Amino acid sequence: MSRRAVNRTLLGLVGLGLLAGGALVLLGGLDAYRHLGVTPPDWWPLTSPDQPVLSEASRTRWTDRDWWWPVAIAVPALVVAGCLWWLFSQLHRGGPAGVDLPSPAAPGEPHFALHVRSRAVEEAIEAETVALPDVERVTVKVTGAARRPEVRTAVRLAPGADTGALVAAYRTGPVEHARRSLGLAVLPAQLRLRGAKARRERARKKAPRVQ
Repeated sequence: MSRRAVNRTLLGLVGLGLLAGGALVLLGGLDAYRHLGVTPPDWWPLTSPDQPVLSEASRTRWTDRDWWWPVAIAVPALVVAGCLWWLFSQLHRGGPAGVDLPSPAAPGEPHFALHVRSRAVEEAIEAETVALPDVERVTVKVTGAARRPEVRTAVRLAPGADTGALVAAYRTGPVEHARRSLGLAVLPAQLRLRGAKARRERARKKAPRVQ
């Protein structure tokens, strides 16, 4: 499962939980059950505006147990740590910010470093790959280290595409050109092909009106 799918699933579950909790609090705070003539069960939380979200019995049920306070502190701490980890993982790009180009200095000259942004490399490979036959859409990601970059490309194919010819053209075209431009001995590349979704066109013909 991709990161995007995991993010959508987690956000959907968290959103549903917050929506359900907010709806329960709102219904109880507005005294909606009494106005609607609905009698919720005894275990239903927050049935009236005067009722707290957690009753005193619920709050003090396990306070005399030895494990209560360690658990009460550890669980929220783990939840906060997990949320922070998820947040920083989204901010992390997942690849190097740039690619270091080999620049050997001549004898007697000071050494200088050349650095190319990863996004510039991605855009160059995308522009050249999308121009290949039978390619509808391209997404390129530079991963690995700054001195040992790798390329991951996802291609959406047009119907009836020649995958063999496309793989050969991708290897000898965009990847090889990027490797030479960056001055690298090797540039590992991963190509993921995905077929185009079938498009169903339904023509609706209306019968002429007879007046």
